[in-house]
Amino acid sequence: MYKKNAGIVKAWKATVRKTQNSAKKRANSIFSAMSVAPADDEPGPGELHHAERAIPNGDFYTGQWMDNMPHGHGKYLCTDGCMYVGEWYKGKTLGKGKFSWPSGATYEGDFKSGYMDGKGTYTGSSGDTYRGCWVMNLKHGQGTQNYANGDYYEGEWRRGYQDGQGRYQWKNEHHYIGQWRNGKIHGNGTMVLNDGNRYDGCWEDGLPKGNGTFRWSDGSCYVGVWSKECDERSGTFYPCGSSKDEEMASDPQGMLVEYLNDCVVCNGERILIYPSQKMITWSGIDIGSSPQKLMVSRKGIDGNRRLKRLSVDGKVSNSSFDSMNDGSTNEGSSRNRKGIGSRHHHQRHDFERKGKRQSNLRFQPANRQGVTISKGHKNYELMLNLQLGIRHSVGRPAPTTTLDLKSSVFDPKEKIWTKFPPEGSKYTPPHQSSDFKWKDYCPVVFRTLRKLFKVDPADYMLSICGNDALRELSSPGKSGSFFYLTYDDRYMIKTMKKAEVKVLLRMLPAYYKHVRSFENTLVTKFYGLHCVRLTGTSQKKVRFVIMGNLFCSEYTIHRRFDLKGSSHGRITDKPEAEIDGTTTLKDLDLNYIFRLQKIWFQDFCRQVDKDCDFLEQERIMDYSLLVGLHFQETSDREPNRLDSQDSGSRDPDYEADGQFTEQDSGRWASIRLGINLPARAERTVRQGEPEAQLVGEPTGELYDVIIFIGIIDILQHYDISKKLEHAYKSFQYDPSSISAVDPKQYSKRFRDFIFRIFVEDT
Repeated sequence: MYKKNAGIVKAWKATVRKTQNSAKKRANSIFSAMSVAPADDEPGPGELHHAERAIPNGDFYTGQWMDNMPHGHGKYLCTDGCMYVGEWYKGKTLGKGKFSWPSGATYEGDFKSGYMDGKGTYTGSSGDTYRGCWVMNLKHGQGTQNYANGDYYEGEWRRGYQDGQGRYQWKNEHHYIGQWRNGKIHGNGTMVLNDGNRYDGCWEDGLPKGNGTFRWSDGSCYVGVWSKECDERSGTFYPCGSSKDEEMASDPQGMLVEYLNDCVVCNGERILIYPSQKMITWSGIDIGSSPQKLMVSRKGIDGNRRLKRLSVDGKVSNSSFDSMNDGSTNEGSSRNRKGIGSRHHHQRHDFERKGKRQSNLRFQPANRQGVTISKGHKNYELMLNLQLGIRHSVGRPAPTTTLDLKSSVFDPKEKIWTKFPPEGSKYTPPHQSSDFKWKDYCPVVFRTLRKLFKVDPADYMLSICGNDALRELSSPGKSGSFFYLTYDDRYMIKTMKKAEVKVLLRMLPAYYKHVRSFENTLVTKFYGLHCVRLTGTSQKKVRFVIMGNLFCSEYTIHRRFDLKGSSHGRITDKPEAEIDGTTTLKDLDLNYIFRLQKIWFQDFCRQVDKDCDFLEQERIMDYSLLVGLHFQETSDREPNRLDSQDSGSRDPDYEADGQFTEQDSGRWASIRLGINLPARAERTVRQGEPEAQLVGEPTGELYDVIIFIGIIDILQHYDISKKLEHAYKSFQYDPSSISAVDPKQYSKRFRDFIFRIFVEDT
């Protein structure tokens, strides 16, 4: 085995050396003559011709060429042995093509804007083969996978994983037909075993969970509730006359688990680097057929004059260009060295441009939100009480929680009061604040929600109760509630009215069911509901809820919008010069439509429908779609807080070049619906009065953006006060323009508006 691997490595090294020598020879043959064709014979703009080009980083291109970049059919050879042969369009792989890796792996099929996108076949070096649909380098749609170990899967894929309906056949002839989620058996399905026995029923994360039936080949069956927790199992055994009843009835659930030990779903071969990561950005390089023209455009490369790109093992490779010491000052380069250049202009978001592509956007620098609550602040003691209470609630010993909760834990009366005297007690530590009482509402439910949302208890406690103080936002919201942010921006704490607490507790069972059923839901994530009651004469109660902060990101948020789909009063009364990334703009301030890739657009529309159905059924209205935008092509790229905090672990050249790195590939993998979504924003213009045209006309001006989306303010019930508000305002304004309307009408109007401003990027 060792000799075989050594032979493969040796052959690969020989291939790399051969490729490098070939590129050098061709480059020398181009430049050795030192002769340049007369200018009259050079191809003009828009004229297609054949060319051979040595790239300054050692790569080589041969094929059709137009306007100083590949266009038509051509071959691109990388110094590390990767190769692409196929169709190009304005410097990008687009159409049919084949990409091969030094390991022997190949992809042959459709490409779009540099990505494996469309229908294609990937054959791995280990023998894995996938045939089917791809979207932006990921398996997505119908496809079949033959694994090197003999397993086989045929069915639906989503974002690189088995997801939807599919059939998996193991080499031992066990097979499963049913639903999948994120690469695991999940939902309703049937497992047929090689001895004729079978299980029909519900699954969760690869194991039987819920109602199910196990049938033996002789006709006996066991019907019951399945779970990996023994105390949650129950069922009835129905024997067949010829069966050994006692032996079969002893532990059918344990017996099935033994079978499943031989039914491990193969992960398949991982693609370490994608074709889109190997292609350089041609617009930043001016390559000609003579030494005089072999130079790098200063607009495209930083002051270090380096082009960065991943090698086949996922590591960053640096290729220095010929020095260009002309003594001049490169203003663009100095900006990049400061980390203000095109830091986030990653190739993975470099979509095919249509219309006019804009750059050099300018935004008012945003200060960090909120005022730190230090000693002497009017709410300093309240913050201490809150932190003490959270530390007690999260750190309190509790039994292991299951995601299947009993109805009793959702009872609004399910709450725990705890006294916190300054001198301490048996259960609470001494503290410097005043005497107070702490209440946890439905603690089991919220503990389970944190588990469902994959919140680590230690990190949660550290974010809220660590040594750093909370920050209070400068002004309360329209409802009169105050907002607090944790030091790391992960969590937002909002004070609540008693009526809002009642709404949340009433809808909590339906909310839990909804967020458990739809992991990509856009509705606000709630992590805890609590109350602080101060002792003394006032007996003041402060109720608050802890939520996730949608805009906690390494990307700077340049614009944020709160959108309802109504027009009355939906404009921000603030001068343009004072608007920054912390300013919340409204419907009539919106001057963009958002173009999402097909993979995300379909999921987005589906999820908005599901979320609105849920809110409509709960009689909720007045909610908003919160949208945050990070523009990738801005001229004032101030490093945001997370960038500066993490600067010690970053590669400074990554900051300047803005190329795709290994760290960035992890960020790419973290993209999910509503978070870090790559999109294009197209500027719009309204004709006439804003209220007469809620969505403006597209102008063709396009911007690459990273977008954040969430549905917020979901605790406003359509009660008698809102009905009266609707009746009163209807006398003064167009009833369709006001926010306070019946939940069914609100949901329809909200969806109609959202589906006008979010469209598929074709």
